[in-house]
Amino acid sequence: MTMKLISRTLLVSALAASCVAYAGLAQARDLTIALRSEPSSMDPQFHSLTPNTQMSETIFDPLVRTDGDAKPVACLAESWTVDGNVWTFKLRPDVKFSDGTPFTSEDVLFTYDRVAKVPNSPSSYALYLSSIEKVEAPDAHTVKITTKGPSPVLLPNLSLVPIMSKKAASGPAPEGKTTVELNRGDGLIGTGPYKFVSWKRGAEIVLDRNENYWGTPPAWDKVTYRPITNSAARVAALLAGDVDVIEDPPTDDQARLKKDKNLYLQETPSVRVIYLALNQADEPPKGMTGTDGKNPLADKRVREALSLALDRKAIVERIMDGAGLPAANLLPYPAFGTSKELSQAPAADPEKARQLLAEAGYPDGFTMTLGSPDGRYTNDKRIAQAVAAMWARIGVKAEVETMAPPVFFKQRNAFAFSSYLAGWSASSGEMLNPLMSLVVTKNPEEGLGTTNWSKYSNPEMDKVVMEASKMLDDDKRSELLQKASAMVMSDYGILPLQFELSVWAMKKDIRYGGRVDQMTLAQDMTLAK
Repeated sequence: MTMKLISRTLLVSALAASCVAYAGLAQARDLTIALRSEPSSMDPQFHSLTPNTQMSETIFDPLVRTDGDAKPVACLAESWTVDGNVWTFKLRPDVKFSDGTPFTSEDVLFTYDRVAKVPNSPSSYALYLSSIEKVEAPDAHTVKITTKGPSPVLLPNLSLVPIMSKKAASGPAPEGKTTVELNRGDGLIGTGPYKFVSWKRGAEIVLDRNENYWGTPPAWDKVTYRPITNSAARVAALLAGDVDVIEDPPTDDQARLKKDKNLYLQETPSVRVIYLALNQADEPPKGMTGTDGKNPLADKRVREALSLALDRKAIVERIMDGAGLPAANLLPYPAFGTSKELSQAPAADPEKARQLLAEAGYPDGFTMTLGSPDGRYTNDKRIAQAVAAMWARIGVKAEVETMAPPVFFKQRNAFAFSSYLAGWSASSGEMLNPLMSLVVTKNPEEGLGTTNWSKYSNPEMDKVVMEASKMLDDDKRSELLQKASAMVMSDYGILPLQFELSVWAMKKDIRYGGRVDQMTLAQDMTLAK
């Protein structure tokens, strides 16, 4: 998002009535959605992960949400103004939580205060509040946020922090209701279009329409989410009529599904990058052998060699069946903060890669581990196996370890792998988001590097990113972000692989427009006209 967009948002007050583009209440009907990956928690502040976030957005509302193109629109805040570093949000009146409790500014203060107190977060929401100095409530329907300096991406960041009920979510623990309590529904009270009913891990999540919802009622009485991690099984469930909508149909099935007159496919370009992170600690990471007590991943020449071994075009063409884009950066060009120079993925060059390994002192290569979730991202396991095969061609033996997503993230955060494959969706649509999360030096207290689990650190790049985070001038901010991303790419601090194309398949009488952030939102699904 740019400051031009902020100005436009401030001037167009009509957005105050457009938190969501829900369809009008249609004939009563239930909806069943097959998810490719189950949320790791119902706690809306535990894990910044798409399956979690999309569930939170269905039960809760943020002050400002983003539409399908990642542009901010009004939600619980019906309008806002900016005066220097002070943002004043006017809250929507007469909003109630699903338990009938009135929504006030005190709920906003409670929510933002809780974020940093949630323990053991694999990817903390503190990232989205890191630019905030203080939050005040002048009255019941006004929230005043003072930032540490200019904050050009405050609005999209706030869209990722749903507002909890102070009354329902308070408790004796520092964070109030704990993640364990929220997982069983205790304190899981929001203002969103649906309310929590039950969660049977591995089986289903059930939500009912929130009769206290302040906006236009959504089209469905009840929504059931079923985690079906096997992509072929998701298709089978759709064809059998057991589910209405599925995420991520297999890439090699999509042409057939498009021809099925009983189905409708939605394809939407995404801002999700699939990347490889390399553990760059001084000491050899777990699973690494043949390095004489050193960590070769700390050597830029080795990281470059591993990147040159990758045939990104082949991954997209052969494994993704063309449903992706080879990546040379953390966002596809021309997204804000990207450069044309980094718009084309480099060609594979195994010969040069072997030369670099030899120069670094590893002519015979070495052995390490490559962790990957199985079922979190499109073809993630197959991509990891292909990466290992490509690295083997230059003498680096990568032992692939795949597992269910919740187990993978827990192991990743315990630094159990030498390297790992994961994905990141830049919900703001600009480069600042992935830079601050994935590669800025990890600093949990400041909400920086919250998903940097590779121990990568480049202080000079950090300075450029922090300068960009406070730059209001669009052109100058873009230049800084381009500079920072170029520094990371030239340092091979992280290895982008490809950008996903998001696909949903559904029964022919259902429509979903899709979102660039890949979220599957039941409240935005309608009956076809």
